[in-house]
Amino acid sequence: MEDSWEVVAFESGRGGMPVEEFIRSLDKTTISKITHDISLLEMHGPILGMPHSKNLTPALYELRIRGKQEIRIIYGFIGKKIYLLHGFKKKTPKTPAKEIKTAQRRFNDLK
Repeated sequence: MEDSWEVVAFESGRGGMPVEEFIRSLDKTTISKITHDISLLEMHGPILGMPHSKNLTPALYELRIRGKQEIRIIYGFIGKKIYLLHGFKKKTPKTPAKEIKTAQRRFNDLK
C-alpha cells in the first residue's frame, strides 16, 4: 500500500529516545507484540481502532498491547507521520493523567 504512514519515535532535545528505550526494556514476547501493532498502525493510520488503538484526547491515541503485561504507547499524528510519544506499563483501569500529560508535552514540543 503506497500511502502507508511513517512511524517515528519521539526524540528529546538532548537526543534521548524514551519510547525506544522503554520498548527495549521489555521481554521479547512483548516486544514482538509491540512490533506487530506498530506495523498495523503503519498500515492503517488513524483508522486503526479497538482493540489495537483508542482515542485519548482530540490529538492523542494509545496503542494497546495486550498480554502478560498491559503496555500502552501514546502517539499522535502530524501530516503523514505518526509520532510515538510515550510508553508505559498499564496498572490501572484508566490511563493515568500524568502519562497523557507527558505525551502531550512531547507532542507540543514537536509542533
